Amino acid sequence: MKQTADPVARLLADPPDLPVVAALPRLRALLLGRVPDGDAGASPVSPPTALATSATNVATPAPNTASRPAPAVVVTAPPGTGKTTLVPPLVADAVARPVGAEAPRERTPRRVIVTQPRRVAARAAARRLAALLGEEVGGTVGYAVRGERRASARTRIEVVTAGLLLRRLQADPELPDVAAVVLDEVHERSLESDLLLALLLDARAALREDLTVVAMSATLDLERLPALLGDGLAPAPVVEVPGELFPLEEVWAPPPSGVSRLGPRGVPREFLAHVAATVRRALAERAGDALVFLPGAREVDDVVTRLRAALRDDGAGPDGATSSMTAAVRVLPLHGRLPGPAQDAALTPAPGVRRVIVSTDVAESSLTVPGVRIVVDATLAREPRLDVARGMSGLVTVGASRAAGAQRAGRAARTGPGVVYRCCTPVDWARAAVAPTPEILIADLTRTALELAVWGVPEGKGLAWIDPPPTPALETARLALTRLGLFDGDAVTELGRAVAAIPAEVRPARALLAAADVIGLRRSAEATALLTSDLRAPQADLTALARSVRGGAGAGAWRTEARRLEQAARRHRGEERTRPGAGGAVGAPPHEAGASGADRALASAADLGELVGPGTADAVGLVAALARPEWIARRRGPAPNAGASASYASVGGTGLRLPVGSPLAGSTWLAVSAVDRAPGTAEATIRAAAPIDQSLALAVAADWLVEESRTDWDGNRLRVERVRRLGAIPLASTPGGTPAPAQVAHAVVERCRSEGLGVLPWRGATVLRARLALLHRTLGEPWPAVDDTALLERAPDWLVPGVEALAASGGRFDLERLDMTACLRSLLPWPAAARLDELVPERVQVPSGSQVRVGYVDERGEALERPVLAVRVQECFGWADTPRIVDGRVGVVIQLLSPARRPVAITDDLRSFWRQGYPQVRAEMRGRYPRHAWPEDPWTAPATRGTGRRRG
Repeated sequence: MKQTADPVARLLADPPDLPVVAALPRLRALLLGRVPDGDAGASPVSPPTALATSATNVATPAPNTASRPAPAVVVTAPPGTGKTTLVPPLVADAVARPVGAEAPRERTPRRVIVTQPRRVAARAAARRLAALLGEEVGGTVGYAVRGERRASARTRIEVVTAGLLLRRLQADPELPDVAAVVLDEVHERSLESDLLLALLLDARAALREDLTVVAMSATLDLERLPALLGDGLAPAPVVEVPGELFPLEEVWAPPPSGVSRLGPRGVPREFLAHVAATVRRALAERAGDALVFLPGAREVDDVVTRLRAALRDDGAGPDGATSSMTAAVRVLPLHGRLPGPAQDAALTPAPGVRRVIVSTDVAESSLTVPGVRIVVDATLAREPRLDVARGMSGLVTVGASRAAGAQRAGRAARTGPGVVYRCCTPVDWARAAVAPTPEILIADLTRTALELAVWGVPEGKGLAWIDPPPTPALETARLALTRLGLFDGDAVTELGRAVAAIPAEVRPARALLAAADVIGLRRSAEATALLTSDLRAPQADLTALARSVRGGAGAGAWRTEARRLEQAARRHRGEERTRPGAGGAVGAPPHEAGASGADRALASAADLGELVGPGTADAVGLVAALARPEWIARRRGPAPNAGASASYASVGGTGLRLPVGSPLAGSTWLAVSAVDRAPGTAEATIRAAAPIDQSLALAVAADWLVEESRTDWDGNRLRVERVRRLGAIPLASTPGGTPAPAQVAHAVVERCRSEGLGVLPWRGATVLRARLALLHRTLGEPWPAVDDTALLERAPDWLVPGVEALAASGGRFDLERLDMTACLRSLLPWPAAARLDELVPERVQVPSGSQVRVGYVDERGEALERPVLAVRVQECFGWADTPRIVDGRVGVVIQLLSPARRPVAITDDLRSFWRQGYPQVRAEMRGRYPRHAWPEDPWTAPATRGTGRRRG
């Protein structure tokens, strides 16, 4: 076969032996529009044994049997099948050919962009593909990630992160010189990937109908994706690559009794010790490299340290051991915070050395780690969470889903039989969620809301979403953007557009620009880089990180990130420098955004600059405060003793707590930039913060500064104090004197709303309330409803006037003195109120002549369904008809009493009682009460109030 100069064509002519090769001919046919009629729908490829994989089948177009190329294709292939390696070259080769052509275009073809969810995956994919082409990265294959790009004019395939392509799309929605976009790992459902897909499809529909989109997934969840990518008439075709998984053994390795996977402060150290012990057990029992999954970089570093120490004790060097194992063992971390060379080292096999790669979920599906035959799964994951009620976002450690666990385990059985050690019980596994929740449904949507507004669809309506963003979370994000001065109504401010162009999270990007006029752009970029460069603050102390980073292990990453941020800010700040609070005060609440809020917050940038010291450690406190003014916090109480953690109250109202032993515990005020929270805990754990003083806190969060009169209850007495607070942080309070009647009334109503109407001194007023309830239930309007909900709604009509009158009468207000009967009477409708005593009388005359009180409430003060008349039997002789009230609509229940006023019978039918019940009562009572009348004929005997003469 003739050798071609095109490296992509050469690779496709002689591809590596990977399962995805079997799917390439059909994928090519779909992209070129040469699928036999009736075969363009969603159907899997034939088994590999039935489909030849020669160079002709892969690299040469099939005869033209259809006319229209598929504008979009969905490819599903399990991890390790080669989709990331071979699908992008095939797409690049296909889009280089005009429809009907047998050879590529002579001119330089347009580029194929391949997205990856993580930087480490983008670099690894580009290096792998370039190596297969026999080239260096930056030639035919390049990559671009945050702060790093290796590409040239010759680059035909560029691997980028989803976030980077999103920024390119915002800058130019037409994506010139891009022929196709390959969205890899769409099953991971990252927030950026979901947003990118929605905007990309919108741009394709409006501007780029010729843009080819290939979505690749490692799972078979295809309910919505093909329909979204379709042309409106039919779903996008699906190419399914069956996985070739070798036998996989499952070993349960639960922690010892008393050790749990999750604790109130995250992952317990005892559990991490168990994971490390399980790894050593697996190395002793099995052959091959091991891949260990942990939820975050902190846990990865902990287990790496434990394993290296254990292996040194066994007689090995710093990162290897020989002991009872036949080969050296090297323990390597793998997570997003590592520099590129350290990540590459974890992904590169070392001849003659067993590797233990301790990784976060970056190795779950988007990376191929060769040589792995053992997987140790801690069965934990770290997910973003948004607490809408508290407006707080952060990372939460949870149990991993079964879908994630299956993908992790599959890494051990790609090249041969493997084993997975799961650090949980079978019951834990059975109770785990089936699949992880998509980030768009649980994460902070602040960046998403800003991107949507810049795109021109502030609410995201009309876009093609796999799952649309939840309305409450989107509203919370829009409120946060307004507070930060990035939104003005539905419009994006100039500061908002500048922030959107900065390749960083919204809050650090806003802080970068806001702090630039205070401390200078370079210092601002250096301080902001401490928040965005994935460096860990030791014991949550950003100032310690700032002091150590210049000569430490992370110096290179920090300097690169600082330069990137500085360059981005210079490009996007524009001619007019953005001052703190542009478009609104620094951290201004939404109702106070605008120039007036800025004036209240800061007189000038120079005023704030006087509060910031000269070093990077000083600047990071300012930047952290500007990024998260609602997380500015003050310590509760004195500094804690050794071994205890310090608790803080934040401006936004969320409780925060430092890790035990943090040197920041001695600081009264902190600017907090990162937190995480274990499920079910009230307080979040501070992961990054810097000390600030009260002056800086008050300046940055000036629009949360409130001076108000506050009423407080001391039992039923009301006191007033003048309070000065910074959001939810109390600063000072002084006695406030006698409250105004309107202030008292407001306090009473608010207490009723929070504690219920039971706080009011009802006493005898419960009877009137019950009478009115009976009238409303029986007659309806105009008689008012008097249930709790109705009374609270009408509090201004009946409660407020009474409270104000009592408060104005002089003396200290005491709720016990409130006349509730008078308050309720103000609800009586006129002129119907004149009939109140007629319709629901307080008393009823009985045959003895007594006026007996009608009972409308029980002994607990609760309204009775029907009124009760409790009267002695002797007073009712001759009474044939049961009394009725409310114009005869409601019968009164008669409770007949003995001479000792104990109930002997209850009836609402006196005639029936005299005939059937009375004889038995007479027989029982006449011997017990001989001095009272118990006649045989109660119909004719006179009713009497006293004892009377015994008859019968």
